[in-house]
Amino acid sequence: MPPFAPYSITDKWPAKDPSVIQLYSYPTPNGVKASIMLEETGLPYEAHLVTLADADVKSPEFLSLNPNNKIPAIIDPNGPDGAPIGLFESGAILLYLAEKSGKYLGESTSDRHRITQWLMYQMGGVGPMFGQLGFFHKFAGKDIEDPRPRERYANEAKRLLNVLNTQLDGQDWIAGDYSVADIAIAPWLRALDFYGAKEMLGWEDYSHVVAYLDRFLDRPAVQKGLAIPERG
Repeated sequence: MPPFAPYSITDKWPAKDPSVIQLYSYPTPNGVKASIMLEETGLPYEAHLVTLADADVKSPEFLSLNPNNKIPAIIDPNGPDGAPIGLFESGAILLYLAEKSGKYLGESTSDRHRITQWLMYQMGGVGPMFGQLGFFHKFAGKDIEDPRPRERYANEAKRLLNVLNTQLDGQDWIAGDYSVADIAIAPWLRALDFYGAKEMLGWEDYSHVVAYLDRFLDRPAVQKGLAIPERG
């Protein structure tokens, strides 16, 4: 069987080294979760730039791997059952890479569950709510005269930041040791700067979150992963 069957994505983004993990992504908050995790774990991989244009994410080749037409996605030619495995959804990718590498998912089953709950907090709360805030504060939604959408997402973002600030009181990382929960959450905190929303949210009032993001951004693997794939 060809190394990446049944995925035709390699027709559009050929693998230079088909023996390593193939990453298809773009450096958005969700996209960099995967690249940061790959850098942190040291797993060998090859990155392919998939733009957010329909010509890429809605192409038949990309849809063969991710029918939900969103980055990131990966193919591991050395899957757990002796065959290639393709995965989409950034949270699922983080969990897979953590299991494959044996890193950033805690030392015990209890650790794993505590970390996973914070990963789900990001997937179900921080990501969607911050993303909507960005839409209504910076992008097309800012032209809507009705203030209620902006107020809704700003208030929810503040609530989520307060949850994080409370959790981080007295500890460096969200669930004890550095984990996939941090790799999921922190890129979305960074996005608030891109959205120009920090002042509106009273960013400096969340002192534990501010220090947390600084710690995260100081990590060499994070600094590298934030620029992968290169935009060219």
